[in-house]
Amino acid sequence: MKRRIGILTSGGDCPGLNATIRGVAKACYEKFGSDGIEIVGINDGYSGLINNECKEMEPSDFSGILTMGGTIFGTKRTPFKMMTVVEEDNVDKVKAMKDTYKKQKLDCLFTLGGNGTHKTSNLLASEGLNVIGLPKTIDNDIFGTSVTFGFHTAVDIATDVIDRLHTTANSHGRIMVVEIMGNKAGWLTLYAGVAGGADMIVIPEIPFDIDKLCEACEKREKAGKAFSIMAVAEGAFDTEEAKMKKKERAKKRVEAGEKTASARIAATIEANTGIETRVCVPGHMLRGGSPSAYDRVLATQFGTRAAELLFKEKFGYTVAMVDGEITENKLEDIAGKTKFVDKDDQMVLAARRIGISFGD
Repeated sequence: MKRRIGILTSGGDCPGLNATIRGVAKACYEKFGSDGIEIVGINDGYSGLINNECKEMEPSDFSGILTMGGTIFGTKRTPFKMMTVVEEDNVDKVKAMKDTYKKQKLDCLFTLGGNGTHKTSNLLASEGLNVIGLPKTIDNDIFGTSVTFGFHTAVDIATDVIDRLHTTANSHGRIMVVEIMGNKAGWLTLYAGVAGGADMIVIPEIPFDIDKLCEACEKREKAGKAFSIMAVAEGAFDTEEAKMKKKERAKKRVEAGEKTASARIAATIEANTGIETRVCVPGHMLRGGSPSAYDRVLATQFGTRAAELLFKEKFGYTVAMVDGEITENKLEDIAGKTKFVDKDDQMVLAARRIGISFGD
């Protein structure tokens, strides 16, 4: 029996998407042969599924993409909270996605994405579609898996940024505040901060006291250190903001003309300590470029495991790594849950032991 599968990538892009797509495709061709499997590429994530923007793929389409960054299918953010909302275009998105699945005569849909993607995947699974997820995000915040593909490459890039800031910070005797992506979870900032030798690490899970950060900078100066490096997650907030609700915090920032706390942190530190302070925001560079060797291997492992789930007709699951083993979780068990950094996480404790300040 010939099988027909669809593959889409949704949410923010990251290194390793193409390597994962390749892993799924090559495992399927190996199992069924090129005549026993048909693969449909869905453009721009769930938007393409809603609008039936699909194309039939050939085996050659998956050659040479192991090292490519980005995604050959394109991606868009289609917020989960809007999936069940009929907007001005009068499109019932859930019905449209189910219709495309049927029109394309799919036996299974593979969804590569982060938290929002997994919530929509679970929704489609609950609507009766055969869905298999694959965990992608540079934030490493998907519940139920110790690591996501894209994370390690982003850590490498962020670490390289911090490495380069050391020399210019030392030359000018400055404090360098480097803002790292991570709106809700601080995994990327934590790992890159430790790997890059940051002196302070500020993450959403540990609200900061600006006075404590200033004290940490002054302590280094008094010890004869000419500079300081501070890694700040874009979603970081202070102890006063921690008392506010999310909407209240957002409103306060809009009124202050700021999106993140990085510029405020830098300005306050310079004003309070008199030490010249600068902000560096690598931004989307963290998402770009070729995946690391680690992520190529992980992507291949995840992609082939997802193909195995297809072979076994085990739908409604997403691939994961748990305790070093490639496994899977039920979508319903992990969808809507975020993996946050625990204050007692081993990496946090290791950072504290070598004198890194979290501003708390």
